[in-house]
Amino acid sequence: MDSHKVDAVVIGAGAGGLCAAARLAHGGLHTLVVDDKDRLGGRASTEEIEGFKVNIGAIAIEFGGVFEETFHTVGAPLDIRAPEPASSFFIDGKVIDVGRGGWSLLLGQLTKQASRILEKFADARSGNLPDGRQSTEDWLKGYTSNATVHALFRNLCAAIFACNAAELPARAFLTYFTSKGAFKKFGFCPQGTIGVWNSLGSAIRRNGDIWLGTPATTIHTANGRVEGVTALRDGEKVRIDTDLVISNAGPKATVALAGSEAFPADYLAKVKNDLRPAANIVINVASREPLINHPGIVTFGRTRRICNMANLSATCPELAPPGWHLYVAYAVPVPALGDFDSDAEVALALEDLREQFANFDQAKILSIRVMRDDWPAQRSCAGYDLPRETGIEGLWCVGDAVKQYGNGGTQACAETAKIVTDAIFAARPRRSAGRV
Repeated sequence: MDSHKVDAVVIGAGAGGLCAAARLAHGGLHTLVVDDKDRLGGRASTEEIEGFKVNIGAIAIEFGGVFEETFHTVGAPLDIRAPEPASSFFIDGKVIDVGRGGWSLLLGQLTKQASRILEKFADARSGNLPDGRQSTEDWLKGYTSNATVHALFRNLCAAIFACNAAELPARAFLTYFTSKGAFKKFGFCPQGTIGVWNSLGSAIRRNGDIWLGTPATTIHTANGRVEGVTALRDGEKVRIDTDLVISNAGPKATVALAGSEAFPADYLAKVKNDLRPAANIVINVASREPLINHPGIVTFGRTRRICNMANLSATCPELAPPGWHLYVAYAVPVPALGDFDSDAEVALALEDLREQFANFDQAKILSIRVMRDDWPAQRSCAGYDLPRETGIEGLWCVGDAVKQYGNGGTQACAETAKIVTDAIFAARPRRSAGRV
C-alpha cells in the first residue's frame, strides 16, 4: 500500500469541508481533500443537462458573514451576482417584496394578529426564546389561526431548513430570523454553484491537493487519537498519515469510517439518537416562456409541498442556452424528518407548480432529485445538531449536522469550518509537511 504524510486530511469536498481545507491550507498546513465524487461541492454542486448548468442543491450564496469572509481570508474570488429584488413572496399570483417593509408589511396584509406575532419577534431579539421543545407550528398557533400565515411559515421552514413547521423547534426558527440570515442579501454564481467551490479549490491547491473520485475507506485511530486515513485512489488503497482529520461526511459516516469502538459511548449515543436528517425535492425546470418575472427567490403561500422557486437565468443568463429561462423549485415532503413516499410527494409538488403557473405545462423538467436518507438536504435539521468534537483527539466534524444553533445553509457550514479551524490553530503550532 502506498503511503503519504500530510498535515491535515479533509474528508468530503462539500461546503464545510472546502471552507475548512482552504483555511487550513492558508494557515500553513499542507492539506489533502479526498472525496468520492468526481466534482467539488458535494450536495451543493452543479451538473450540465442539455446545455443547462443545473444545481444539485444549494443555489443562494449570502453576502457578508463568515462565508464571504472565508473567501477574503484565503484570497479566493467570489463570483456572485445579486438579484434585485432578491427575496419576495408569491401569494395568490402576486409578488410581495419583503425587502420593502419586511415582516410588518407582509403579515399586516394577511392577519389582524400581525402585531402580536411581531411583538414575539422583538422578544426573541432580546433573548426571550421558547425552550426548544415547542414546534414552530404550535408556537404560531398561539397567535393566529390564519391559514395563509401558517402556510407561509411552513414554506419558510421548508425553504431554509428542509423541514415542516411542525418539525422545527420554534426556538431554532426565531433564532435564525432574528440573528442569523433571514432576508439578507444573496446572489447566484454564473458558473453554477460549483463555481464558488472551484474557486476555493484553487486556493486549497496552493498548499495542498484535492483527490476527487477517491473515497475514504478508513479513519485510523489509536489510544484516543487520530493517526491517518486510508483512501481508494485509482483502485488502489493509499494510506495517508496525519494527526488531524476533518470530516465533512457527517457524524454517522465518520463513525462508520473509524469504527464505533473508537468513540466515547456518549458520542455514539448522540449519533444514534439525536440526528434528524431532513429531506427535500429539487426540481430544475427550463422554459421558453417566462414562468415568473421576479429575478430572485419567491416563497409561496398556500401550497401542498412546493415552498420556493428561484429564477436563475434572470440574473445569470449563462446558466441556460439562448432563448431559455432556467428555474429551480424546492419542495419538502411530509414528513421531512421521517419516511415518505417519494413518488407521491413529487406528484404533489408538480401539482403545485401547475397550479401556481398557468403555463407550466409548456416547460421542460430537466431533473427531479429527491434528497433523503444518506444524501439528504440537511444531515441534521436545525435544533438537532451534534457537537463538532468527536471525542477522538484530532478528529473533527464540520458541515450541516454540526451547525451553530438555529443556523442553516452554506453560511452555517462555513461557520462550522471557521470554528473548527480557529480551535485547531489556537491549540497547535503552524507547520508544514512534505507534499503528497
